Amino acid sequence: MSTRAAQQPAQKPPAAGKPRPKRSPGWVPNQHGAWAMLATPLLVGVLASEPRWVHLPLAAFWVVGYFAFFATGLWLKSRRRARYLPPVRAYGIAALALGALVLVLDPGLAVWAPLFVPPLAIGLAASATRHERALVSGLATTVGSCLMTVVAYDAGGGTHWATTWLLAAVLAAYFAGTVFYVKTLIRERGSERHYWLSVGFHGVATLALIPVSGALVAVFALLTIRAAVAPAFGISPKQAGMGEIVATLAVAVTALVALA
Repeated sequence: MSTRAAQQPAQKPPAAGKPRPKRSPGWVPNQHGAWAMLATPLLVGVLASEPRWVHLPLAAFWVVGYFAFFATGLWLKSRRRARYLPPVRAYGIAALALGALVLVLDPGLAVWAPLFVPPLAIGLAASATRHERALVSGLATTVGSCLMTVVAYDAGGGTHWATTWLLAAVLAAYFAGTVFYVKTLIRERGSERHYWLSVGFHGVATLALIPVSGALVAVFALLTIRAAVAPAFGISPKQAGMGEIVATLAVAVTALVALA
């Protein structure tokens, strides 16, 4: 080897070999079951009233607002570490802008905002104390998501308020039941307490619907049987998710046909 060659600096590895800097967490929610709770109340409210242009920015605000909620929960859970802040800031600003657009198109929708404060506060407080998986947090966010049924219905010019509140209550009962049910399949598998909470909740919901709709009673009776039987079969998270898609469609369609 020549002296000149020996004196040449060693070549750096190609840039492609360098590890890319990690993106800050919180940009993409990983709670897959939340998508049904986002979409269903919104769609039921729209279909129970009348689709209008304001529903488009309302839907965008609803989704981006959830992204902001998820990112904020992670930031609080991390004890407000700086690397968790960028998605909080980005989604928060986007949600504010979309919310302002919705109110420009329909200022009357502002009346519903205070109803979302308690479930948001409970959910974020649970994240801050690292109890986001607690039943009270899951139930609070479930109730909060189902309130969108009423908001979307109002945005569509609906006037039969007893009907839309009943639709929201049916969806809330269903999604609250899934909070108990999914725990018996995954995190609390084998827990007798959670099993009986799940079966009992579904049974009470079925009985409560007797004066409302025979079709809904039939659907919730099947959900009660599912809650009683499914945990014994060792269902995987993927199988549980597929089952929830079918159950969500059954509840939503039946509620719309029977009540709207």
